[in-house]
Amino acid sequence: AADLDKVHLASVYLATIIGSVTCTGSLVAFGKLDGRMSSTPMAHPARDQINMGLGAATLGAGAVVMGGPEVGTGLAALGGALGTSGALGWHMTASIGGADMPVVITVLNSYSGWALCAEGFMLDMPVMTTVGALIGCSGAALTKIMCDAMNRDILSVILGGYGTKASGGGEAMKFEGEATQTNVDETCKLLMESESVIIVPGYGLAVAKGQYPLKEMVEVLRKAGKKVRFGIHPVAGRMPGQLNVLLAEAGVPYDIVEELEEINDDFDSTDVVLVIGANDTVNSAAEDDPNSEIAGMPVMRVWKANQVIVMKRSLAAGYAGVENPVFLKDNTDMLLGDAKDTCEKLAAGCKALA
Repeated sequence: AADLDKVHLASVYLATIIGSVTCTGSLVAFGKLDGRMSSTPMAHPARDQINMGLGAATLGAGAVVMGGPEVGTGLAALGGALGTSGALGWHMTASIGGADMPVVITVLNSYSGWALCAEGFMLDMPVMTTVGALIGCSGAALTKIMCDAMNRDILSVILGGYGTKASGGGEAMKFEGEATQTNVDETCKLLMESESVIIVPGYGLAVAKGQYPLKEMVEVLRKAGKKVRFGIHPVAGRMPGQLNVLLAEAGVPYDIVEELEEINDDFDSTDVVLVIGANDTVNSAAEDDPNSEIAGMPVMRVWKANQVIVMKRSLAAGYAGVENPVFLKDNTDMLLGDAKDTCEKLAAGCKALA
């Protein structure tokens, strides 16, 4: 270690700790999104103290590495930094709720780029340094987009913050009522009798891989003279653009896919809104409840349409863990089941009525 200059020592250290944080953080994020871990944040009473302790230990090990010690001491310090930074990545990500995982993913993506950039310095490979910097910058840009779309503060998210920047300090509203359910036949009849339809897809559609039967249903409706459009929230799915890519993959015409800002004022004049696997992005509590965890977050105002059909596996809350009062409104019916299977049934039902 004593034979390496400070630039290479710093590169080795940074590549190690950033890579370790990225690895353990990514494993936790995967576990939360895949349902293998609870999406609720790990609220340890000494959370901040643990983070500071692990951070201080990592920095202390870095100081030893930068001192250019003997090989044995340097490797021990580097190994210590690897362990403490890995524990820090695991603990910080576990302390963040499932609703903020989209932001965490983009942050970790940025981290992976900076780790690659440091490795480029370490190995004297300018191409690797450049590619790593591009990945790091693009991940940082995506993080900014995600935070703006969710009205989140990036430091609050990374440090395991709770709620949006607009959340009040009081208790969230309790919504009373009972959700009404519908069936495929009634939904097909409703769609064929309507003139304008907006489809709002979410992560549930991506998980079920239901974009292909959905495209078939859209073709049937358009051939029947219906005005059909898609409304895409900036954080629909688990990263920006995920739903746009899925719809493009299925061959949905790009000109009927619109963003939140373009379509949000059109729900008032829409006959039917079909919400497929979306929850937090269509939650009216973001506008109606100042104490909600998602208060101030821009949402799709689907509840303003004449009729709303919400397709979900169950009546459970979304990743944010916030009740959705839209499910209880008089103009909302729930169509429960797997998104792909239901879309196949809807496509067949609409064809039969066309």
